[in-house]
Amino acid sequence: MLLRPLEMAQEMVRGAVESGETVVDATLGNGNDALFLAKLVGEQGKVLGFDVQQEAVDASCSKLAEAGFSGDAFQFNCVGHELLGEFTEGPLAAVMFNLGYLPRADKAVITTAETTLPALEQALSLLRVKGVLTVMCYPGHEGGGAEAEAVLQWASHLARDEARVMRYGMLNAPNCPPFLVAVEKVK
Repeated sequence: MLLRPLEMAQEMVRGAVESGETVVDATLGNGNDALFLAKLVGEQGKVLGFDVQQEAVDASCSKLAEAGFSGDAFQFNCVGHELLGEFTEGPLAAVMFNLGYLPRADKAVITTAETTLPALEQALSLLRVKGVLTVMCYPGHEGGGAEAEAVLQWASHLARDEARVMRYGMLNAPNCPPFLVAVEKVK
């Protein structure tokens, strides 16, 4: 059975992260990735999160609290992911990006290449060896295609002796389907 791109991202992260480690949800959204990450690292670990919309930060905090995680297990910031390096110390086991816009919110507020590319650079520099960075790209919305292309260009130019890079997604789906770009830090 084939996995959807987001499911594949979770499988890659699950294989890289151990309990007690520090991980990042670079685009909190509704808190689904943050909760997934919190379950992996447990109460001894730390989930750091970023989103420009307070609504997303609040929803993510609520989601983790409802799941029984204390405030010590996570730190969510209402700032753009391009500031990730100012709030985060390495080494990180995983960083997850879910680009685009917050579902059921203002679709004019989107991630862009101008903020995403610096965030990706910072995230990669903070990853530990064998750490994983996943980027869910959504080229089907206005602005999404340009951002997805920029992510592909960035990833394709990473040095092979420093990172393993892959792209995963549906080839025969209509309407510019989402796809995953995944990076494993080699050294």
